[in-house]
Formats: sequence, C-alpha cells, structure tokens
Amino acid sequence: MQIRWLPVVITAVLSAIILVGGWYIYRNVATVKPLEQIAATVPGVKEAKPVISRDTVTIELKLDKNADVRDVYDTIAREGGSIIGSRELKLQIDESPDQKRLNDVWSSVLFDVAQAMDHRNYSDIPAAMKRVEQQFKGVQASSEMDDVNVYITLVDGDSAKHIVLPRKPEQLGVWPNA
Repeated sequence: MQIRWLPVVITAVLSAIILVGGWYIYRNVATVKPLEQIAATVPGVKEAKPVISRDTVTIELKLDKNADVRDVYDTIAREGGSIIGSRELKLQIDESPDQKRLNDVWSSVLFDVAQAMDHRNYSDIPAAMKRVEQQFKGVQASSEMDDVNVYITLVDGDSAKHIVLPRKPEQLGVWPNA
C-alpha cells in the first residue's frame, strides 16, 4: 500500500486551520469582545482593548479626564468576573503625550507615594495629594483605595494622568505604569 501524500497534507493543513480558527473565534466571541463591551460601557472610558494571557487580564484603556479609575476597575472586575476567573486584572492606562507638567508633578510626589506604599502607610497618600495641590497651582490631585489597588488622579486643565498602583508590590522592579 502506497501513501498518497497530497490528500494527507491537505487534510493536515485543513485540520490545523479549523483548530486554530475555531480557537481564535472562540477566544474573541467568548472572552475578548464581552470584556471590551463591559469596559466600553463604563462612564469615562473612551476606548478599551483587553489582552488575555494565562495568568492576567490586562485592559488597555483610554480614559476621559473625569474618569473614576476605581469605578472602572470595580465595574470591569464585577461584571467580567466570569470571564476573568482566577486571573489577575490589570489596567494599563494610555495617557496623552502632552502631559509634561503632570509627569513632573507625579515625579515630585513619587517618593512620598512609594514610601507610603512600601511602609503600608496608605493614609500618607491623601496628605501627599494635598501638598501637590498647594505646590502646583491649578493641579487637582485625588487618591482612592480599595482592597486591591491605590488609584491616583492628577488633573491639570484639559489633561489628566491616572495611576493605578497595586497594593501587593511586585517582587522586583518599579511600578510598570508609573
């Protein structure tokens, strides 16, 4: 009996296409699109793009300056809980490039916030935000906290900088979104 290679190769290629295509369609229909829709319905979210990996769900966001980051996180975690499962939810907030002043403001207060986070003296963060408002005229600084993250928002005119700091620090390195 002689093997006919053309039908074998065609069958293998078609099987691979069906398997990969089915996985891709399932992934988009059952996970990515629903998370994208959940995030898009939250007030203050301009654009959302979920990136799902084995251990984490990272949602790349573009936010309005008046967005409540804590509410965004809570809504996505609550409504997308069945999709997220046991994976860690992370928000990656895309900031506009015209934030030089807000980046300078954040740099000036970063040491105080890092020290408060490191020593778990979270009550020092609102005091640091008050000092920012006094030191930099026209800048509004606010902070919120839940059991997972600390949320800091700096607003200066039409630009805003949203920072999400995990309360459980990474083992090595600095905050990736600061």
